[in-house]
Amino acid sequence: MAGGNERSMKALKEVWRRAENSVCADCGKPDPDWASSTLGVFICLSCSGIHRNIPSISKVKSLKMDHWDDAQVQFLAKHGNAVTKATYEAHIPIYYYQPTYNDCQVLREQWIRAKYERKEFTKPGKQLPYSDGVKEGILWKRGRDNGQFLLRKFLLSEREGCLKYFTKQDAKEPKINVKIDVINATFQPVKIGNPNGLQITYLKDNKTRNIFVYHDSGKEIVDWFNAIRSVQFHYLKVAFPIASDNEIKNRLTRNFLKEGYMEKTGPKQREAFKKRWFTLDHRRLMYFKDPLVRGRSDLWQLRVTVLRAGENGYSVQKGLPSGTQGNFSWPYGLTIVTPDREYLFTCETETDQLDWIAAFTSVINQAMTPQEYAIEAYFKFKS
Repeated sequence: MAGGNERSMKALKEVWRRAENSVCADCGKPDPDWASSTLGVFICLSCSGIHRNIPSISKVKSLKMDHWDDAQVQFLAKHGNAVTKATYEAHIPIYYYQPTYNDCQVLREQWIRAKYERKEFTKPGKQLPYSDGVKEGILWKRGRDNGQFLLRKFLLSEREGCLKYFTKQDAKEPKINVKIDVINATFQPVKIGNPNGLQITYLKDNKTRNIFVYHDSGKEIVDWFNAIRSVQFHYLKVAFPIASDNEIKNRLTRNFLKEGYMEKTGPKQREAFKKRWFTLDHRRLMYFKDPLVRGRSDLWQLRVTVLRAGENGYSVQKGLPSGTQGNFSWPYGLTIVTPDREYLFTCETETDQLDWIAAFTSVINQAMTPQEYAIEAYFKFKS
């Protein structure tokens, strides 16, 4: 810690060591080593960069390299993460997505701006742009055939329980009308090639469809994301009146557990292995010919209804069964065993293999709650 007198340095270390300040106030990353001298929060390096972009609200300094005078240290001691959160996060809607350090830049930036710049959560009952139950606007949407992004009108309606999009702004009939209870939305900036890229996934005829969109404004695309979550939350509260708010919250939009390429073979296990893009979405594993498939996809669902690995015949194993006949080019195999059949995959690297095994194991080990059984049956019926 460069500069500063010994007394200030000691006082700063004491405040820094408080349990409440052991993780970033904005994304939860452990061991933050930056702080805002105007807000009084301890933050990580990544979030400090976002704070630096709103200098009228937050002025950040390194806890290790910068000098902190007595007045600044006293300000940190008086505030800290707990006190500041009590002010700026006092009234967060249950459905609002609070990003972590694993989330993309646009989510973390808009979360920070929503808290400190726009002060969206400081007062109860504040009218928010994603809480009206209806949202209408123009988004850039990726075309199915040519892959070009074109402007399209979207309409989200809680009253109708659906999301629609129109090929023309004055069109009376939507191109697609999707029920809100079969939608998932997740930010995919790398896949879509835009920092504000949002992937909307939904079920139709038990097949998975994708819509890829973005908006030039980070605030607008995050507002759309939270508007979808808001409509979903109120819709599911009606469908499951005895479920708690947290149980409903856990069934809203969710990040994919893992995505990437693997090779697969068919149920007879004699066909050649084919390279496919896989997405593990909660308890559903989907595969596509490429990451940006928009339309119909071949998909199967891994139903895991066990309390721990191995129960009822579900497990994931490293390697392929001996005598596997299908030709494959990637050497690192894994096998998912279910009561019905074995699913065989190969990965390009050992790291990919171990990552997929860990992801599948985490799902298989996760106990299903009674509400999850009910919601799974509900979604199965709806699809």
